[in-house]
Amino acid sequence: MKVDVAIIGAGSAGLSALRQVRTATESYTIIDRGPLGTTCARTGCMPSKTLIHIANEFHRRRDFPGEGLLGAGQIECDLPFVMQHVRGVRDNFAGGMADTVRKLAGDHLIEGQVRFLSPTVLEVGGQHIEAGRIIIATGSSPMVPQPWRGFGNRLLTSENLFEQETLPECIAVVGLGAIGLELGQAFARLGLEVQGFDLKPTLGGLSDPTVSGALHSAIETDFPVHTGAEVEVEETNGGLRVTANGKTFETHAVLAAMGVVPNIEGLNLEALGVELDDKGMPPFNADTGQIADRPVFMAGDVNGNRPILHEAIDEGFLAGQNALQQDNACAARRVPLAIVFSDPEAMVVGKPYSELEHARIVVGKVDYSDQSRAVIEGRNRGLLHLYAEPKTGRLLGAEAAAPGAADLGHLLAFAIQQEATVFDLLQMPFYHPTVTEALRTALRDAAEQCRSETPKGIALFDCGPESPL
Repeated sequence: MKVDVAIIGAGSAGLSALRQVRTATESYTIIDRGPLGTTCARTGCMPSKTLIHIANEFHRRRDFPGEGLLGAGQIECDLPFVMQHVRGVRDNFAGGMADTVRKLAGDHLIEGQVRFLSPTVLEVGGQHIEAGRIIIATGSSPMVPQPWRGFGNRLLTSENLFEQETLPECIAVVGLGAIGLELGQAFARLGLEVQGFDLKPTLGGLSDPTVSGALHSAIETDFPVHTGAEVEVEETNGGLRVTANGKTFETHAVLAAMGVVPNIEGLNLEALGVELDDKGMPPFNADTGQIADRPVFMAGDVNGNRPILHEAIDEGFLAGQNALQQDNACAARRVPLAIVFSDPEAMVVGKPYSELEHARIVVGKVDYSDQSRAVIEGRNRGLLHLYAEPKTGRLLGAEAAAPGAADLGHLLAFAIQQEATVFDLLQMPFYHPTVTEALRTALRDAAEQCRSETPKGIALFDCGPESPL
């Protein structure tokens, strides 16, 4: 079988590449080892957000008595039914994505495990496919230390969690990035005993220690968090023992949320004829997706570059474009945006604090403890830090652990992409009372530190009080 383009993997990146390829040629194939349906739909975004929503709904009962809503003590959590509901929602999304794959690919879809025989030849189930260009978009899987793989059903990951009929009463969460924080908090709010562990001193991908500290304090109202220490897990009679900082925690199960590894096992990348690193990864150009000078491209989570869905879609688009032309194109990437759907939400946009020269930036700050709408809704905790150039006021990045941080991140990402200044943003209307008004407070703080370069004209952002509004 000969084709112009072969795409390995029918996830978000692979489907994005497919949409580009099929606009220019009918000579293509897309290969997936199954099950069909994106990681987001099957094991990631959609089932996890369903569980988080239910957990937050159940958690709200604690506030009811103080608001005059009586009878909250009668509300109970039926965990087996909760998990059944999550699977039902998951199956709806995953089934829809599987149907999308079959509709887009049609007769060009091949299901099976694929391996390289050379940079231009693949093998699937004994069939050889010769392709002018090949796109690897096989995604990633949860990272699990080898010794932990013998823990059986006591080891949970995002891949098997939602298949559980119910959840154990006690869970240790190892890894407090997006997945660990979100699920750990959901577990705790559903009534489970939870403790969280992470080698890093900061949480949720944050690098600003003050903002991370605010998130840490908020999360610890739901479950204990242990950071900055190696974590060891060993089997005991009927359970597991987690040790960190000399302290031990007996648990029924461990959720491994320490990141992901590229799905390259079985691909036989050695056949590409390029030097692989100690993790078995080939060298690739992050701007074009190409592996060395071979007619092979990597897109999405498999390349380990920006393992986020919208980034995978962009990379699939670029790989699909480059697979159709002789000269590779480079794309102007979107402003980096990462969000954690914890409570409060965590957000990093643009350049994180860790990548900035702290002596050459101003930091506009706002504390949500007295933010009016947040106070009304009982969500008044967290911080927002904006990073800007002192001379021009141009916004460089931001980190937050705050209510509404997810929506705020989108607004700030667009502003950074447009090279807007804090003065530009202060010309926006801020409707009262909204949680978004907190942004104005942080902008004003940054603007005060850039006063020597304030643009001439009417300073509308100077009118009106900031507190107690």
